[in-house]
Amino acid sequence: MFINEQIRDREVRVIGETGEQLGIMSSMEARRLAEEAGLDLVKISPNAKPPVCKIIDYGKFKYEKARKEKDAKKKQHTVEIKEIRMSPNIDENDMNTKINAAKKFLTKGDRVKVTLRFRGREMAHMQQSAHILTDFANALADCAVVDKAPKVEGRSLTMFLAAKK
Repeated sequence: MFINEQIRDREVRVIGETGEQLGIMSSMEARRLAEEAGLDLVKISPNAKPPVCKIIDYGKFKYEKARKEKDAKKKQHTVEIKEIRMSPNIDENDMNTKINAAKKFLTKGDRVKVTLRFRGREMAHMQQSAHILTDFANALADCAVVDKAPKVEGRSLTMFLAAKK
């Protein structure tokens, strides 16, 4: 952002402090108008033909811009991926505990990665254990939708769930 003496363009379109168009004039004349008002000449749109400059208090402008960015950052929610790990010989009560944890994550707006880990001889029975993930998804059908279907990745089966909109 260029201010006052940094503006080297021959002609600029000037906007006054209250937002009215002052027209196209030389940058020297625009700088003189800004000095008379006790304010700064700030180049707002450098790519326009001719460039657009505004007569404003630069310190106040910078402060308000930083505040708007801070407010925008405060309002945005980053979606995190929470992981729930299970083994193929999981019991009913343990499964219910994992389902409740997944519900909590989904209500917060996070995505859930459900991983079914296989160790040793369990690898031979991977396909028979795939129903565990489908049961998990069916139990959460009221508040979640399957984002990515179950997929084999190395020694585990992985599925992603996202909150229903």
